[in-house]
Amino acid sequence: MGQSTRLRSHPAIPLWLREFESHLRFEHGLAENTVQAYVHHVRSFWDSLRASGARHPAEVSATQVEAFLLGLRELGLGVATQAQYMAALRALYRFFVSIGAVESDPTELCVLPRRQRPLPEVLSIAEVERLLCQPDLSAPCGLRDRAILELLYSCGLRVAELCGLRLGDVLKDEELVRVRGKGAKERLVPIGRSALYWLGRYCGEERPFLCRRPTDALFLNTRGGRLSRMAVWKIVQRAAQQAGIRRAIHPHTLRHSFATHLLEGGADLRAVQDMLGHAHITTTQIYLHMDRFYLQEVHRTFHPRAR
Repeated sequence: MGQSTRLRSHPAIPLWLREFESHLRFEHGLAENTVQAYVHHVRSFWDSLRASGARHPAEVSATQVEAFLLGLRELGLGVATQAQYMAALRALYRFFVSIGAVESDPTELCVLPRRQRPLPEVLSIAEVERLLCQPDLSAPCGLRDRAILELLYSCGLRVAELCGLRLGDVLKDEELVRVRGKGAKERLVPIGRSALYWLGRYCGEERPFLCRRPTDALFLNTRGGRLSRMAVWKIVQRAAQQAGIRRAIHPHTLRHSFATHLLEGGADLRAVQDMLGHAHITTTQIYLHMDRFYLQEVHRTFHPRAR
């Protein structure tokens, strides 16, 4: 029995929390991990208030919300974690407002300290090329691992998007991949010919031996099931170690590198936003950072008074 099933059936769980969970899942279409994180944060909030005599979150004031957030800071939780709790509480009270359980949202006036968004870790083009060629093609899953690395970099996919791909999602003739992103939103992403080549080899030479039962999952593990996100993390980390890359590298690093290399090559920001599946262009703008040495070189090359 899954966690969400336990939540709905457990008699100690308040009805409003079960309804909130259903609202997140079915009305907003949030990913299951996000739903469970929001429910966990709201339960923590409610447990802390119930100890002080509160009977329902609808009776909670903005002062009590702020006191809870202050408690998170005093526990040493980072700004990012505090922001996650705040997002969950705001979702809860928006839900209460929508069903008429409260007249006003006590989280509206709550302000969290702003966090500096760190620049994403990005590989150089040379590092990407070294990483891509690391899988041993003579090993049982070498072609699969090479195809995974190529696809992550070629399309800038999130690891969950890659693991969720089906055979029919690769549109070979159109050189596109159908991707299901956050909130079950679909998008079409161009795929490079190199990635298509390695996908073709994997599907033709290796996948038939991994496929022990009928499935349309594109990437399979050695037992014939859909490959997990953790397995993809290990594939990327192993390739990075073999390539001599000493920094912490994970699948999202290839997504960051995909976006940065496109923009540095002159791609339009809106086009990159569409390929990444970002709902807001402000999320994509973080990739507009430029290495200071690159900027200095541009200045020296093109400014008439730089030399």
